[in-house]
Amino acid sequence: MSAEPTSGDLLPPPVREPGVRPGPAAVPGAIARVKHLVDPALRQAVDRLADERMRRIAGYQLGWWDVDGRPTPGHAGKAIRPTLAVLAAEAASGDPELGVPVAVAVELVHNFSLLHDDIMDRDVERRHRPTGWVAFNEPQALLAGNAMLVAAVETLVRDDRQSGRTVPVLLGAVQRLISGQSADIALEQGEDVRLPDVLEMECGKTAALLSASLTAGALAGGADDDAVEHLRRAGEAVGLAFQLVDDVLGVVGDPSATGKSASSDVRAGKRSAPIVAALSSGLRESNELAELFAGGPPQAEAEVRRAVRLIETAGGLRWANHEARRLLGVALAELEATDLPNRTALEQIGDLARYIVKRDR
Repeated sequence: MSAEPTSGDLLPPPVREPGVRPGPAAVPGAIARVKHLVDPALRQAVDRLADERMRRIAGYQLGWWDVDGRPTPGHAGKAIRPTLAVLAAEAASGDPELGVPVAVAVELVHNFSLLHDDIMDRDVERRHRPTGWVAFNEPQALLAGNAMLVAAVETLVRDDRQSGRTVPVLLGAVQRLISGQSADIALEQGEDVRLPDVLEMECGKTAALLSASLTAGALAGGADDDAVEHLRRAGEAVGLAFQLVDDVLGVVGDPSATGKSASSDVRAGKRSAPIVAALSSGLRESNELAELFAGGPPQAEAEVRRAVRLIETAGGLRWANHEARRLLGVALAELEATDLPNRTALEQIGDLARYIVKRDR
């Protein structure tokens, strides 16, 4: 993991990163443009699934319809990964269409992982409605996730002229994603969890696929090895920043925005990065938090609120927010060093990175 972004010192001072400005209002428009381009191909990939039940569950997971197949707009995901893939291809070639097969593949892989993760975490709500295993039962959701993973590879093999380069990138990301999820389960509710172990896990669980989106997108657009490496490193950094923001939202996120229960990671007893940073800070509140967690995940509302307060006062949230901003600076520096012809697309990738770090859902 020598190329992965590192955590820096615990509770570092605020960092001034190059070129950071408030998330631009143009980003939702860029995401909408990519979704308009990618959605027909994504629907074709789901239509090619051999089993009607698998198609139904996949479409539900992607937010297209309810359990009975009736259209339900407003439940789709953020489309961060497909947008990164298309913008990377566009930066390399000027042609966003070259990134569409990669965009479809990474969105299918992402949703395969969500279907399986929700089962393992016993999460019952995602995007303001029941998770796939709750809606369709656990075995069917597992199978649908498997079908989406296979469809992702099939899409690249069928439609991407650079599939000889992009398929290994995608499969490597899946292997890292699986390892990250395995590590997450192993670390869950552990008594002696170290922050570097949590960050390594999160690099696999989240950063791997965001990095693969940029890497494979650039390869699909014909980028050279040097540019691909800069984008890979940018993706690793922004991917870990993305997860750190998720971790903060898992402690203090507004459930009306996140689509999950309030303080979901606290209630689940997770050892996410801000929680472990709080437990490791050496402050009095750190010891209080450890004592509170010693009996298992907090159950009563008063205990949940107390845990959230202790995580905040022990510095866990402040550390995670600062680290996410530092990693954003790393990503922006890598993008600035990337030599690709379409600078506008590279700037849009940077804007999307800023948007990711400043989001509230």
